[in-house]
Amino acid sequence: MMMEKFALRSRFLLAGAAMSALLLAGAPAGAVTPADTLVEGFAIDDIISMDPGEAFELSTAEVTGNTYDLLVRLDLSDTSKVKGDLAESWTVSDDGLTYTFKLKPGLKFASGNPITAADVAWSFERAVKLDKSPAFIIGQFGISGDNVAEKAKAVDETTFQFTVDKAYAPSFVLNCLSATVASVVDAKLVKEHVAAVTPSADYKWDNDFGNAWLKTGYAGSGVFKLREWRANEAVVLERNDNYHGEKAKLARVIYRNMKESSGQRLALEAGDIDVARNLEPNDLDAIAKNADLTTTSAPKGTVYYISLNQKNPNLAKPEVRQAFKYLVDYDALSSTILKGIGEIHQTFLPKGVLGELDENPFKLDVAKAKELLAKAGLPDGFSVTMDVRTGQPTTGMAESIQQTLGQAGIKLEIIPGDGKQTLTKYRARNHDIYIGQWGQDYFDPNSNAQTFASNPDNSDAGKSKTLAWRNAWDIPDLTKETEAALLEKDAGKRADMYKDLEKKILDTSPFVVIHQQLEVAGLRKNLKGFALGPSFDSNFVGPVSKE
Repeated sequence: MMMEKFALRSRFLLAGAAMSALLLAGAPAGAVTPADTLVEGFAIDDIISMDPGEAFELSTAEVTGNTYDLLVRLDLSDTSKVKGDLAESWTVSDDGLTYTFKLKPGLKFASGNPITAADVAWSFERAVKLDKSPAFIIGQFGISGDNVAEKAKAVDETTFQFTVDKAYAPSFVLNCLSATVASVVDAKLVKEHVAAVTPSADYKWDNDFGNAWLKTGYAGSGVFKLREWRANEAVVLERNDNYHGEKAKLARVIYRNMKESSGQRLALEAGDIDVARNLEPNDLDAIAKNADLTTTSAPKGTVYYISLNQKNPNLAKPEVRQAFKYLVDYDALSSTILKGIGEIHQTFLPKGVLGELDENPFKLDVAKAKELLAKAGLPDGFSVTMDVRTGQPTTGMAESIQQTLGQAGIKLEIIPGDGKQTLTKYRARNHDIYIGQWGQDYFDPNSNAQTFASNPDNSDAGKSKTLAWRNAWDIPDLTKETEAALLEKDAGKRADMYKDLEKKILDTSPFVVIHQQLEVAGLRKNLKGFALGPSFDSNFVGPVSKE
């Protein structure tokens, strides 16, 4: 899943000759970025491709959100809804299976080519047939390479139809179509760059749908266009003067690869960058105290949690599962390692999502936990291990939990590892306890409900490897409730169904949800219009200007 992608360490290099003056790490103190350019220090070493049919990493989502358009996009004024992007309007058939979109008139790609319903249809077709990581978001509606041409088709030049296999809640379908995998690409331009492929058992098509070219190329219609991406160095965007909406206020945006928080803070203070994006609490505090700088933050669709493998007989006891929820010092975590970068949040749906339940019933209560452990027949506690990806905030959280568990007699051994090691063990159900994060694949409650509250097959051979499955939590009733919520067309009733699921997960689950991520940024005070959105593809830079 998107939030499980982990970045590799990289060194800071130069971006291109035209931008080298801006990107030199040794720029003199007091440097000022150009008046028409936004320069952001950002850890962008997770980017592997700029193709919206393939990219599924956090940094790429932001770039894609600013360089490509969609049929519909998340409505930032009310994130329980979507609004038209390329689509002027849409209707749903009486049987709930066919969605018909009418495009706005006079649309153009950055290349100057007109945007037609045929471009939309081909964009869906190539994403499904490429079958890269994000393709499942479209495929979950019964769409496959064999039927996509019929299920996602142009009726005429400005009318696109999308047919699904069940009468899902319209909000679910539309939210999925606001994901970056549904970005509309310039079919004429991309087809000029397709490469021949020899069909095989794993890939039966005779071409790559322009994937090799689009890894570094661009064929969109967003407010900015991609000028250049150099892996582990920089991404450079330029204003798209063919954009159908309000044009970008600045001529270009540069994302300069900077991994370390302290390096970003120093560059921001010196004026070498306009925005610092990966700040730890100490650097965030320092920026907040600087009269020339300011900070901003926004809750993101990412929750941090610990999970208890139900294959462990001690952890499988209901009283033990509940005792763990009383053995986290939420307040201490909030005031130390999570200060400014996370807020306590104990339900699996993050704030801003339809049906989110804003309840945090648990506090550190060692006496209550001991009482529960005694009821479970474990008055003296027990020994257990926790797999922890090395780095903050997970290491600090694990050490805090180790200390509070010890107060109740539970002896926790922390097993450190890199992201690949810990995830591989977790995905194989070979852990005792795992601490990690989970982020939405698309802005709909099903994205998290399906993984925390659904486990269709709890056998080791189960194909639906949700978080419930990873922790061997067999929940047929909750699985049915999760599936039913997908078919509830009334948004209010659907929200209530998710709230009910969240209450049950709070009470009975092997998950201890601790906090929701706050994305933070430090910025120069001369910036206007800079805001972080609720998802990583809604950090829009088009409105940004400089005084």
